[in-house]
Amino acid sequence: MTRKLTIRDIAQLAGVSIATVSRVLNHKPDVDPQTRERILQIMDTHSFAPDLSAVQLAGSPSRRKPVSPHTFPADFLWGAATSAYQIEGATQEDGRGPSIWDAFVNEPGTTWRGETAAIAADHYHRVSEDVALMSELNLKAYRFSLAWPRILPQGTGPINSQGLDFYDRLVDTLLAHQICPVATLYHWDLPLALHNRGSWLARETAYAFADYAEIVSRRLGDRVSWWITHNEPWCTAYLGYGIGAHAPGLQDLSSAVTAAHHVLLSHGLAAARIRSHAQTEPFIGITLNLTPIYAADENEATQQGIECLDVLHNRWFLDPLFHGSYPARLFSDLTVSPPHIAHDDMQVISTPLDFLGVNYYSRSLIRSPLRFGIQQLQRSNNHLSYEPVVPVPEASYTQMAWEIYPQGLADVLLRVQRDYAPPRILITENGAAFEDAWDGREHVPDKRRVQYLREHLLALEMALNQGVPVQGYFAWSLLDNFEWIDGYSRRFGLVYVDFATQRRIIKESGRWYAALIKSVSNATSGTSSSL
Repeated sequence: MTRKLTIRDIAQLAGVSIATVSRVLNHKPDVDPQTRERILQIMDTHSFAPDLSAVQLAGSPSRRKPVSPHTFPADFLWGAATSAYQIEGATQEDGRGPSIWDAFVNEPGTTWRGETAAIAADHYHRVSEDVALMSELNLKAYRFSLAWPRILPQGTGPINSQGLDFYDRLVDTLLAHQICPVATLYHWDLPLALHNRGSWLARETAYAFADYAEIVSRRLGDRVSWWITHNEPWCTAYLGYGIGAHAPGLQDLSSAVTAAHHVLLSHGLAAARIRSHAQTEPFIGITLNLTPIYAADENEATQQGIECLDVLHNRWFLDPLFHGSYPARLFSDLTVSPPHIAHDDMQVISTPLDFLGVNYYSRSLIRSPLRFGIQQLQRSNNHLSYEPVVPVPEASYTQMAWEIYPQGLADVLLRVQRDYAPPRILITENGAAFEDAWDGREHVPDKRRVQYLREHLLALEMALNQGVPVQGYFAWSLLDNFEWIDGYSRRFGLVYVDFATQRRIIKESGRWYAALIKSVSNATSGTSSSL
């Protein structure tokens, strides 16, 4: 009989101390990534399973609790998400025009190692293979985005039929595999021609977007029911126009609030066009990246900081969409003048949504004492400052340096339901980047991602049990992809992509997710298990 390995054995095999192995088992952030990955690979190779008493996940006993399939309704949309620019490649094929990201990535120093999305995951040429993978993962839905410059190379004017044909084939292939298509019209890839004519700083771009939405809904609206107008408009406006971290790389907060207003206006205009031209009853929403803000102390400066950051990260877009007005302190906090707002703009922007898409990755934890100049915008009206708590003691982090905090998902959902009450909510993105290692065969171990997904789905269960109307969950991402300014250095996928060969390998997390979806399906027929 083979002797069961102990933590001491794993430590000897890895050439580290027992304490280091223990810290990896307990997901402590202070183990360097290479050592952590080596230890995890050894554990996986030897099928090492520590005694539960050896693993202490402080403050989070729920991490060992299984996900119950009985919590989720039979029509729950279990899916995965991607975006066009991050996976399609073929940036200069079949009539596609350039986008602002094509221009941005060609500027020196904008992306990791100067990498671009010219090929990405080559999804444009591999739709059949990728949809077959979705079916193998038991996905019930797939959230994808359409590339505006692939359909309208100049942003307006002549339609590129080859571009529309591509998405037509994608939708048909999804439906042939009984996968519900969820279409996002804009995931940051503004046609470069429109940027050159004023970008999101020009009001005309909002009307151009509405025309684009009409073109797409006329073509796909007989088969697509779920529509998302914009993905993370906060990133479009603040990262793209405010601080210059994303395309088009502007650094002007006045431009950021103008761009944000025009993006919101375009959302309302597009929603009306989709309702008018879709042939099946549409469910129309918008996706926001929401970040709960927490205090590490009870000081007045910290409490004011929470209000300030909540306005910046959450209420900037939630308030106009649901209440028809911007937060009173938004523009003074940003030290800018309000954008030009026409008399009916807010009514258009607050057109009723059928659902809200929520992207959740992490939280923000802040504290006093007063420190000036730590971060731009981190000040309240009376100039009391605060700072982020980084790293959070005892916390675990993803490769993006984002704290893993599943409770934040439940807190965001409960807050949105309490303060804004959307009729439905979809979790349109949730996932983690880790340093995945492929052994060259058919196995990619990623136990940390499995745990991440399990913990966040337990938080989602908590929200569902408290009455939050969540109707879908989309893991980010289906595939490893081009991760914007981080190039190919960050992997979020349920499916590993070897970018040199474009070979796809389903990761351990993908297998786990597929089994969970199957267990939920079985629960409706009376045969189920928990994962």
